[in-house]
Amino acid sequence: MLTAKEIRESFKDFFRSKGHQIVPSAPMVIKDDPTLMFTNAGMNQFKDIILGNAAAKYQRVADSQKCLRVSGKHNDLEEVGMDTYHHTMFEMLGNWSFGDYFKKEAIDWAWEYLVDVLGLDPANLYATVFEGSASEGLSRDDEAASYWEKHLPADHIINGNKHDNFWEMGDTGPCGPCSEIHIDLRSEEEKKAVPGRELVNHDHPQVIEIWNLVFMQYNRKADGSLESLPAKVIDTGMGFERLCMALQGKKSNYDTDVFTPLINKIGELSGKRYGDDPKVDIAMRVIADHVRTIAFSIADSQLPGNAKAGYVIRRILRRAVRYAYTFLGQKQAFMYRLLDTLIESMGEAYPELPKQRELIMRVIKEEEDAFLRTLDNGIRLLDGAIASAKAQGKSEISGKEAFVLYDTYGFPLDLTELILKEHDMTLDHKEFDDEMAAQKARARNAAAVETGDWVVVRDGEQEFVGYDSTSAPTQILRYRKVKQKNNEYYQIILSVTPFYAEMGGQVGDRGKLVDGDDVVEIYDTKRENGVGVHLSKKLPRNPQATFDAVIDEEARRAISCNHTATHLLHEALREVLGSHVEQRGSFVSPDVLRFDFSHFQKVTPEELRKVEHIANERVRKAIARDEHRNVPIEEAREMGAMALFGEKYGDEVRVIRYGSSVELCGGTHVDNTGNIGMIKIVSESSIAAGIRRIEAITGSRVESVIEDMQDTLREIGAMFNNTPNLLVALRKSLDENAELKHQAEEYFNERVNNLTNDLLAKAYETSGIKVVELTGVRLPDVVKNVAFGVRAKSPEHTVFIGATHDPSGKPLLTVMVTEDLVKDGMNASTTVREAAKLIQGGGGGQPGFAQAGGKNKDGLSAAYEKMRALLGV
Repeated sequence: MLTAKEIRESFKDFFRSKGHQIVPSAPMVIKDDPTLMFTNAGMNQFKDIILGNAAAKYQRVADSQKCLRVSGKHNDLEEVGMDTYHHTMFEMLGNWSFGDYFKKEAIDWAWEYLVDVLGLDPANLYATVFEGSASEGLSRDDEAASYWEKHLPADHIINGNKHDNFWEMGDTGPCGPCSEIHIDLRSEEEKKAVPGRELVNHDHPQVIEIWNLVFMQYNRKADGSLESLPAKVIDTGMGFERLCMALQGKKSNYDTDVFTPLINKIGELSGKRYGDDPKVDIAMRVIADHVRTIAFSIADSQLPGNAKAGYVIRRILRRAVRYAYTFLGQKQAFMYRLLDTLIESMGEAYPELPKQRELIMRVIKEEEDAFLRTLDNGIRLLDGAIASAKAQGKSEISGKEAFVLYDTYGFPLDLTELILKEHDMTLDHKEFDDEMAAQKARARNAAAVETGDWVVVRDGEQEFVGYDSTSAPTQILRYRKVKQKNNEYYQIILSVTPFYAEMGGQVGDRGKLVDGDDVVEIYDTKRENGVGVHLSKKLPRNPQATFDAVIDEEARRAISCNHTATHLLHEALREVLGSHVEQRGSFVSPDVLRFDFSHFQKVTPEELRKVEHIANERVRKAIARDEHRNVPIEEAREMGAMALFGEKYGDEVRVIRYGSSVELCGGTHVDNTGNIGMIKIVSESSIAAGIRRIEAITGSRVESVIEDMQDTLREIGAMFNNTPNLLVALRKSLDENAELKHQAEEYFNERVNNLTNDLLAKAYETSGIKVVELTGVRLPDVVKNVAFGVRAKSPEHTVFIGATHDPSGKPLLTVMVTEDLVKDGMNASTTVREAAKLIQGGGGGQPGFAQAGGKNKDGLSAAYEKMRALLGV
């Protein structure tokens, strides 16, 4: 039986024998494509070629690509783990032809590999072909069907509809019919009872698609019409995990050696056994799947976060933690301990995993610990909501409360439902769904983009001259109108451009297009599918004209200073902190630079100062830029340039050297380091486990900061009569202030104690409950401390009710209920929440203590009576 490693290599060997160049997997996290966060198909790294924006270096290519999908045709995150064959992270085996072979070879070679090389039984294979679409004016793909007829009987060739058998890159762009290969893995008895052809594309777990052959031959325009592509493309994708299942005779992807080492390790760590309990099995599958996604994402420099790609990774990680918490009894960090098993299985094929083992483990463990704390907090909040509902005689909590737990605190809905079930309570699902729908609608509206068709002015490819020039004569190749959030602008592609398009953390250039008195401002430059796209609020009067493209030179100089400074700081950090320091992200603008790097503890002020000194010493040396373009990647490595994991490099790269600093970089840089003037680090912080961030400024910005500091010191000195020894004066003032503060606290505590005693002496009793009341003008801190003082001095059968306002007139309601009365059903939180309506306010707290503020002081008397009535005193 072939192992997963052997299957992966056999695919590469087969297509190498067919003249294909075997290329490495692109990073799973995409950094420079605004349309995608993650590589979700093997074709992503070839988009520029498919769209005609870049020439194909090789006409035949094959690879094994790591991919991530959390939504799509058959897949949603919440489904992963429930069945046997869907995943978040998966590997896609693929082969491509860019204007070379087409349908015949793609079909023949797919058959040869599956049947002749791997030995799959032809009787178990089915192929689908596009049935055509009358509305599109497209006929059945008889060409593909004719090639399949050489290999398969007619009843194994199935017509597929547009949904299943017409592939599209997006709403616009390259598209075409496709032919899926399905395999029937059921027993012979099951096959005799129901033919496999009747189960193809019907989500049967044992009759599954394993390979999709896409025949790109059309371009979809914005109006929905199709036009033929000048160069046809073959794009195939085969699910590696499913292929392993078929070859290893398993009924589930999770039973193959892709996953069994992880599942076995999960069982060992949790004391559970796979196969004993369906819920435990689901949890194990979820964790085995998700830990791969999380580890590979971190290795590709995407840390869990609160926005965009980082949020997706955090959501996946938290889903796994929740399953471990609920079904495996893991109340402490757990998943990070699976990393070594994952590395043993996949580290050979993907060396980024062992290379970054320590970072991946630290990040996962910190995220697990943080979310476990969130779960504890969420359970406490949910317990409060349950107690409040029960006190009001309800057996259901509102969907809004559950949504706040889910959305604000990250508390999973299914865990909310599980806890409610244990209390014989339910959830208002409709209200929750309404809240979720409203949030999704807001997100859709915020992200909605309408793009028109490209208006082609002339043919040609873009040439970037921005490394050598700040202006250039140019012409418009094409443009289109874009609408986003009621904002209209134009995307313009130029034939020759000095504008640097945003990439690698460096912001895009701004500037203008000039044709005589017609001046069009370019407010940003983005990179889309490998091409610089210039953004403008308007079009030139004559798009056919020849223009002067001129960048904002002052902004470019500032950007270049900051970008070169990141290189010098990177090298200095490695010298001071150690060679483990690697870049983990950067941001370079005219005003500031941010540099993220791997390091496992806070950088001390002394270390930061040393880094600054080293970098500025190299600034003063005015080291000239040594630039090498179109250098073979291996030659660049020999020069000492570091290749960073998570970055996609071509066969040829650009190397920037300043003395001993050598980096692969496509950004803009100063002619010599002396142009920077000075580097000043302004902050250092942690942004994730094992990842630190420094922010710095350069040049004239440093002058401005120093001047601000001097002005501040001058003003402080004037406050102390320009004393010659300002530090001594400051220390004396602080000491005096601390003594006065101590005296004030003593006086405050004495006043609170006296007031507490007076109120207790005036308390009245009703039904065996002591009622202490406080009204009038009071500071909020006084009210709170008196309430706690009452509870300390009268810990049983006591209620404190406060209806006060501060000197500004802002009303405050306060209720304290001793623990014995809470157990009897009294609830301070629900009481103040209800009474607060009478002062036009709101608030809450715990069953034993709660406060609410408001706007209407005149309602205090009515609110006081309402609190008494609710408490029954």
